[in-house]
This record gives sequence, C-alpha cells and structure tokens, in this order.
Amino acid sequence: MGLLHGAVQTGVAAVGVRSPEASSIRPIALGLLIVAAVLWGAVDTLRDLDGRGMQWFIASLIAGPFAGALGVIGSALLVDQTGQEALWVALTGGAAFTALLVLAPAGLGMLLGGFLAKEDPASPRSRP
Repeated sequence: MGLLHGAVQTGVAAVGVRSPEASSIRPIALGLLIVAAVLWGAVDTLRDLDGRGMQWFIASLIAGPFAGALGVIGSALLVDQTGQEALWVALTGGAAFTALLVLAPAGLGMLLGGFLAKEDPASPRSRP
C-alpha cells in the first residue's frame, strides 16, 4: 500500500505540474486509493486471514512514512526540483494522513467482507 500511495502521490504531482487545469485528478486518485484499500481489506476477510486487523494497523504505520519518503523522492527525480525540506512534512503530517487513508478504508473493507462471507456450519469459526 505504501508503494501504491507513493506512486499515486508522484503521479498527481506530475499531472499538476504539466496540466494545472486538471484539478479533478486529486479527488479521483484519492477515491482510487480508498477503493483499493476497501477491496484489499474485504479480500483479507474473505480469505479468513488470522490477525488481519493488527496486520492492517502495522501496514498503515509502515505505509505512512514509506509513501511520504517515496513521494518526495519520486517528485524530486521525476517531476520538479523538490528538495529535502519537503521530506519533514511528508514524514509527519503526510505520513499520518496516509496511515489513516490505509487503515480506515481497510477496516471498512474488513467489515464489508464479513457481511459478504458465507457462514459455513462446518467451519471452526462457527463452533462455540
């Protein structure tokens, strides 16, 4: 998820630099990231992975700073002359936003996946 968020952040910055009139790209990219996390969380629930809530929590904590650093590096190399002064912002506020953008939709996806999962009477989860 961190790689996806960093790539999308770099792509949005590139589109913003090359086409300033394309103001709808940011909400579209945000929506796609949310849909990706919801679907991934739902699939984890349908696959009945153990400890998926804690795994998503840890993944969000890792994805936040990773995506921020990757976004700054990608912007510096591919888009414009972004300097190291942008790194601190990306590793604090940007990382917190990314962590929430991973964890909240994944939680929603796990909840929706629980509704979609069919209860099998022979499964160990349905026994008392």
